[in-house]
Amino acid sequence: MAKRDAASTPPLLDELRRAYADDRTSVAEVIERCLIAADEADACNAWIHRVPADELRAIADAMDRRRRVTDAAALPPLYGIPFAVKDNIDVAGMPTSAGCPDFTFMPAESARVVARLQAAGAILIGKTNLDQFATGLVGTRSPFGACRNPRNPDYIAGGSSSGSAIAVACGAVPFALGTDTAGSGRVPAALNNIVGLKPSRGMLSNRGVFPACRSLDCVSVFALCVEDAYEVLRIAMEHDAADPFARACPPRRGIAAPGSAFRFGVPRDEDLEFYGDADAERCFADTVRRLVAIGGQPQQVDFRPFREASCLLYEGPWIAERYLAVRAFLGAHPESMIAPTREIIGRGAALTAADAFAAYYRLQEIRRRIAGEWDRIDCLVTPTVPTTYRIADIAASPVELNSRLGYYTNNVNLLDLCAMAVPAGFLAEGQPYGVTLSAPAFSEQGLYRIASDLHRAVDLPLGASSRPLPDGLSTPRFPAPPDAILLSVSGAHMAGLPLNHQLTSIGAVLEQRTQTAPCYRLYSLDGFDPPRPGMVRDADGVAIEVEVWAVPREGFGGFVDGIPAPLAIGTVELADGRCVNGFVCEPHALTGATDISACGGWRRYLERGAAAS
Repeated sequence: MAKRDAASTPPLLDELRRAYADDRTSVAEVIERCLIAADEADACNAWIHRVPADELRAIADAMDRRRRVTDAAALPPLYGIPFAVKDNIDVAGMPTSAGCPDFTFMPAESARVVARLQAAGAILIGKTNLDQFATGLVGTRSPFGACRNPRNPDYIAGGSSSGSAIAVACGAVPFALGTDTAGSGRVPAALNNIVGLKPSRGMLSNRGVFPACRSLDCVSVFALCVEDAYEVLRIAMEHDAADPFARACPPRRGIAAPGSAFRFGVPRDEDLEFYGDADAERCFADTVRRLVAIGGQPQQVDFRPFREASCLLYEGPWIAERYLAVRAFLGAHPESMIAPTREIIGRGAALTAADAFAAYYRLQEIRRRIAGEWDRIDCLVTPTVPTTYRIADIAASPVELNSRLGYYTNNVNLLDLCAMAVPAGFLAEGQPYGVTLSAPAFSEQGLYRIASDLHRAVDLPLGASSRPLPDGLSTPRFPAPPDAILLSVSGAHMAGLPLNHQLTSIGAVLEQRTQTAPCYRLYSLDGFDPPRPGMVRDADGVAIEVEVWAVPREGFGGFVDGIPAPLAIGTVELADGRCVNGFVCEPHALTGATDISACGGWRRYLERGAAAS
């Protein structure tokens, strides 16, 4: 397989937006680069349907003309950003096959989640290959060809959302949609060195998605980095009243901000399974050490109830839900399904309502048994897969090896968790390996914070390329809690610094890491323990690194009352033009103080001091 030229790699979302705003690239140029990379993904059997190149070029030209006459700030957030969707997700004007040619139909309208992304300016490149009817974790159960891993075509790409993961890893698109019932949004991420975000059930609309297990299915997001995956989720999420399985997001469950201490669960040694893969075991042990280094406190967790829940998915009556989705088609066209899929789904015909209720009761018992774990951990960290396999290995043992790949993933939707798969290293033959962070439903923001720090700590190239994660990648904004007061902090109250506990103890949560407008100066003040800076507005100033925290209104007054002079709370202008409350300093205190503005922020100033010592 030809080595991909680095120029074909699409930028990350923020990079691409900045390039558009600065006229350093055009949508037409981005589409041409993506078409080159899409051909590489095609060699891995990633695509089922592609938008014709001439049609994409016409779309790009129209978008470039609009961009020339529109203020950049008025363009939608995904303007000119290519994406792909798994071919069990409807797109108007394109067939939906669910990986089965004889099942193919032409939908009248796009899935709700696709429509939202296109309304936000994203450009669909094509629909991707999958394990037939989204039944499998291997990516080889497709009459459109087994999906091959772009780093080594002898190996699997993982499934069932294999094509979407390959499209991202090869650089054809910055992000793609998959689905996840048993791990299909996480296993392909781990095996392709990308990020896979499996949201809480009902957070993204399933309207227009052909179901596997309708009560468990989730639309998932693949991206090159955690920031991009979370931002796509933020843009696409809604409570879709027309989707009977949609759920409104309750007040979010807080987890420590980046750089702060957090507690993470790890399966006991006797519960960990790698099927003899010493490299996989090494990668997971390295990840645990990295999590400790970024502030994590490990706690051993009994993984047996999680495994028991996993077994219910394919060994229990939920297989009948898969059967229900295709019952009529299977009865009329049994030979149209490939053998492993037909065998697995066909078992659902023999299950009874009594079987279903018995398993449901057992699942409720398991949920109650593990509920207490979340009181002592912020997230659970596991391998995403125990190991990986060659395509030939899967052909020789299609059911057993597929089951092994779901050892850590099958429980997540049954237990009503959200999860994020993050790259963790490479195995002996260069195959990617990853870990998954999971937590109770609607904990996505907390998982984002830990996963983002972990991805940076691992310091791997992105996808199938050798391109590293760029420095200074800005983080997306999180929605502030109701009635919160936004507060800009620029010193010792930032995440991981000595006074941050004064914010977290009153329930404040990080909304965004960003910069001020370029009109401030930062000084190192004398006489404070711990050391603290003072920030003042100056027309000749620079942009200063800050964090914006959402502070509960009931705790804000007491917090402000404890701020010592010459520090005060004033108005701070951010890089995006917002004005929020923030730490400022009385100018008289700056006489003799050291101007540290050139460092760009307090955290970088402290790092330079530590390096000098």
